[in-house]
Amino acid sequence: MSVKKIATTSLVAGAVIAALSVASVSTASAGAKEKCYGVSLAGKNDCKAGAGTTCAGTSKVDYQGNAFKMVDSGSCMTMALPGDRKGSLTELKRDVPA
Repeated sequence: MSVKKIATTSLVAGAVIAALSVASVSTASAGAKEKCYGVSLAGKNDCKAGAGTTCAGTSKVDYQGNAFKMVDSGSCMTMALPGDRKGSLTELKRDVPA
């Protein structure tokens, strides 16, 4: 094999390795989730819906502040919700039924 062919083969191999590394990092990041409070509809929460409830699917009102939904990491605080509502990484004191 000529030096030029070896150099070209090495460059191609390096590019393939770099592309695979980027793909695996992107895939890992894409799967990351976080708890987002105050964004689920009534009965659609993933867990924790405060006093008087047990777990998943037990929130009583839409956007209940102490019920969370698992969302893509980094998207909680920027989700489009009705009115002036925002998602939160911690429990909110709103819409908690008696």
